[in-house]
Amino acid sequence: MIRKPVAESCIQNQQVILDVLSELFTENGRVLEIGSGTGQHAVYFTEHMPHLHWQPSDLEDQHEGMRQWFSEVTHDRIQPPLVIDVDDGPWAVEKVDYVFTANTTHIISNEQVENMIKHVAATLKPGGLFAQYGPFNYNGTYTSESNANFDVWLKQRDPRSCIKHFEVLQELADKYDMSLYKDIEMPANNRILVWVKDA
Repeated sequence: MIRKPVAESCIQNQQVILDVLSELFTENGRVLEIGSGTGQHAVYFTEHMPHLHWQPSDLEDQHEGMRQWFSEVTHDRIQPPLVIDVDDGPWAVEKVDYVFTANTTHIISNEQVENMIKHVAATLKPGGLFAQYGPFNYNGTYTSESNANFDVWLKQRDPRSCIKHFEVLQELADKYDMSLYKDIEMPANNRILVWVKDA
């Protein structure tokens, strides 16, 4: 059995993200998380938002680490993780009220981002919300020097990775019948973009 993984970024951002999600995901419902990674967000958010049932997902090689975290949870509102690859589709998941993803958009390619948005739109119920956390560019430029440096690091690590442009995401959301609901400033030059599925 592998050692329980710990993502420092989750520890650093989980409370500020919770502060926002608790104002967005207000009704009882099901959340699909894309790219759950270690599973820390699922644990933390369900502990503080007991009205939500959480469906984590990621590539299969992440699941054992998640299970380490989920085995310590005392409630039954986290479902076993699903294998979801943004390159595949359609996703084998029931319609959900909310979708959440953190720090995934800048890791995947432009083509994969479109796939993700397409599948999110198909998975959300009408009026459902998609909350997308991470760094984004606006008006063709970086919002900070640290984001510019981060983008250089991303591209050196994987040429397909990069900080995505808000305007491109908005075009894709429009294409797949989602509208911008909120654009929320977050610490460390991050944002939460919130899209609503059109009726």
